[in-house]
Amino acid sequence: MTRRSTLICLLFSLGLMADPVMAKSILDGAKTVQPKVPVSQPFVVVIDAGHGGKDSGARGPQGTLEKDVTLAIAMRLAAQIQTQPGMRGVLVRKDDTFVGLHRRAEIARLSKADIFVSLHADSFESSNTHGSSVFTLSETGATSEAARCLADRENAGEVGGIDLGAQEATVASVLVDLSKNATLEASDQAATRVLIALQKEFTLHNPKIQKAGFAVLKSLDVPSLLIETAFISNPDEEARLLDPRHQERLARAIFNGIRAYALSLGRLPNPGKPRPAAGKF
Repeated sequence: MTRRSTLICLLFSLGLMADPVMAKSILDGAKTVQPKVPVSQPFVVVIDAGHGGKDSGARGPQGTLEKDVTLAIAMRLAAQIQTQPGMRGVLVRKDDTFVGLHRRAEIARLSKADIFVSLHADSFESSNTHGSSVFTLSETGATSEAARCLADRENAGEVGGIDLGAQEATVASVLVDLSKNATLEASDQAATRVLIALQKEFTLHNPKIQKAGFAVLKSLDVPSLLIETAFISNPDEEARLLDPRHQERLARAIFNGIRAYALSLGRLPNPGKPRPAAGKF
C-alpha cells in the first residue's frame, strides 16, 4: 500500500473524507511522496522575483532596488526555461507588483510546481561582502547569525503552504510525516544542483547550502529554495547586477542547476550536455 493509500484510509477512519475541501487539501499536501511524474508532463518551475511594489527590498549604494534586479533576472530565467523541451516556467510576478508571501506559495501550488525558486539580492553592513548563496528552509535554527538576520528581513509575518493550524492535530501530524521531510529532502537536492552550477561561473559567498526560516519557503508540498544572487550592498556587485549580460549569465547558471535536478529525477526527455560555463566573477 502506498503512503497516499494509507493516508486515505486514515482520513476515512477519522471521518474526514466527508469533507471534500479538507480531504483535497490534505491529499494535495502529500503529493511530494507520490510516484514519479511521467516525462510527458512538463517540469514546472515557479520563479519568484523577490519583493515588488511597495516592498522594494534592499537598496544598493547607487540607489539600485532589489525588486528591480530580481525581476530582470527572473524574466531571463523564465525565458531560458521556456526554450527547454519538457520544462515550463511560471513567473510569480511579471511587473512591479506587490505579492504577499502566502500568495507566492499559493501560486506555486496552483501551478502544480515541481520546484519553487525565489530570487533575491542580499545586503550587508560591510560593502566588501560578496558572492552568491543558496538557501533552503530550516526548522531548527539558521546556519549562521547572518542567515537568521537575512530571513528576518525577508519575512513579513506571512507563511506560505498549507495552514496546519486549520487542520485537526492528528491530521496535521500525518501531513508533517508524509510531506515535510520529503519536501525538505528534495529542496536540498535541488539546492545542491543549483549551488554547483553557480560555482562553475561565479564566486560563492558560502560553498554550502545555507538554512534559515524563510517564510516564503515554508511549503509542505513544493520543493523550495531561495537564491541570493549577489550582495547589492557591494558597489561592484551592484553594477554587475544592473548589467543585462551579467543577468543573463546568472539566469543561465540557475537554469543549468534546475535542469540538472530535473534530469536527476528522470523528468526531461533526451538529456544533453549542460550549457557551457564562462569565467568567474
